[in-house]
Amino acid sequence: MAATTGHCIARFIDPEPMEYSISAISIRQSVNAFKKRNLLCSMSMNGCQGDPRLPVGTVETRTLPAVLSTALAVDRLKSAVSELQSDPPPFDSGIIRLQVPIQGQIEALDWLHAQNQRLPRCFFSGRSQSGGSDLLVDVNQRINGNGRTSSEVHKLISVAGIGSAVFFRHLHLFSFDDWRTIKRFLSEKCPLIRAYGAIRFDARANVSREWEAFGSFYFMVPQVEFDELEGSSMLATTVAWDNAIALTYEKAVAALQATIQQVSSIVLKSQNEVPSTFILSNNHIPGKTSWALAVNRALQMINSSNSSLNKVVLARSSNVMTTPDIDPLTWLACLQVEGQNSYQFCLQPSDAPAFIGNTPERLFHRNKLSICSEALAATRARGGSKALDLQIELDLLSSPKDHQEFTIVREWIRRKLEAVCASVVVEPEKTIRKLPRVQHLYAQLTGNLASEDDEFDVLSSLHPTPAVCGFPTEDARLLIAETEMFDRGMYAGPVGWFGGEESEFAVGIRSGLVEKGNGALFYAGTGIVEGSDPSLEWEELELKTSQFTKLMKCVTPVSIPTKDDVKIIR
Repeated sequence: MAATTGHCIARFIDPEPMEYSISAISIRQSVNAFKKRNLLCSMSMNGCQGDPRLPVGTVETRTLPAVLSTALAVDRLKSAVSELQSDPPPFDSGIIRLQVPIQGQIEALDWLHAQNQRLPRCFFSGRSQSGGSDLLVDVNQRINGNGRTSSEVHKLISVAGIGSAVFFRHLHLFSFDDWRTIKRFLSEKCPLIRAYGAIRFDARANVSREWEAFGSFYFMVPQVEFDELEGSSMLATTVAWDNAIALTYEKAVAALQATIQQVSSIVLKSQNEVPSTFILSNNHIPGKTSWALAVNRALQMINSSNSSLNKVVLARSSNVMTTPDIDPLTWLACLQVEGQNSYQFCLQPSDAPAFIGNTPERLFHRNKLSICSEALAATRARGGSKALDLQIELDLLSSPKDHQEFTIVREWIRRKLEAVCASVVVEPEKTIRKLPRVQHLYAQLTGNLASEDDEFDVLSSLHPTPAVCGFPTEDARLLIAETEMFDRGMYAGPVGWFGGEESEFAVGIRSGLVEKGNGALFYAGTGIVEGSDPSLEWEELELKTSQFTKLMKCVTPVSIPTKDDVKIIR
């Protein structure tokens, strides 16, 4: 339930009884589970407890000779970690990454699937647009025949990780000091030491049970990480310690040894399709009746002379229970197949559901002082033929309602970037961004920061954008908090990674919470502006969630639970 505010706006509840229950996918609420979560966290180090003003003693990356297989890489890292124990560095704090290049490309998601659901875990894949501007760069050292090292540059496609060398989690709003506690473990000299994670859409809203383990923000530097490169791969381990927060070097190395002993070196190609599946229930909050009431109420405020509200993004939560059960990484593998030009991600703390998604929307990408963001708004379906697709595209480009929605987003981002950049270039001003199922209005905005410390200002000012919240921001946020009967959690929040010289964040839309054995919660939102129609906006929600539901196959039922409302996915 959203946080209480000073406004008085009715909450819309369906008149018909709902079968939906948040507890269907919630974290276990027993005292034992609570203790278990705390115990798991205590085995790692919460970097938020450190002093943000003090840099760590050392940040190092050590590259070992390349090998031919994952199994050889695991063996080499086990030996190297043992050597770490016998040769402690003279620092009270630090972070060391050991990496082994593998001569052959292996998919990071396949590696993660092989790790027997070990938690915590993370996955992040950059967009696959031509030109490689959205892909990350890695310098990979190999051993020549003459025994010397040579440097090769490879594009980093995706990253998977298990365990946390150091994690960052708190209940309060993500602050400048929190950003500094993360950055103290990062360095330009070690570009692949990164903190992957996400931030809540609204830290002021009450946290529901399914989102508890994520806190207000959650980031992790993996203990064991697999990097999928273009043409090759890399396996790495990372150890982090800080005596000031009770994790000594010896304890950190011992924890890493325990994790790497359990790493599977057998990686098989995953099936990129969901097995034949039935939907047992698919309940929405709000339902269609309540949705229409909420949209009409928002339109009344937008059209009122007493309100400054121009746009609000209202969202829907869909609770899907299936048989047989679907693993979160299987969902993610399927999203990869149809996720061209989108980011795929998975973030799962210990004792929590997996937050997965396939989002087309970049929040920002920083490379040293260069900053890039995007405006993405207004939605249409793709056409079944080239002629129909072009007709839909032209309709979107010429629509006054969609132009207004898009312009609000673009100009808002421009003003935010101009506050930290000497100048901002918008190119193109407005065009079409086509995805497999949908197309949007799109613009790209670029500028240069005066200092890398401005990165926090960019993150805190760009989120939430009018594309996921509305405009003016605070008016829209209050309306969302008082209208929506579910917790957005990290949905529509920033999701991505911080690095030493580079950082990249997407907007966590087209996403959901999935927990094996407990079904899934999928989220989708749509912008409400003057001229919006509740039924058309509902259809847009259906279109956006279809990337999840249409992945399933329709089969003839053999034996399913006796329920009148059982539906087979179409």
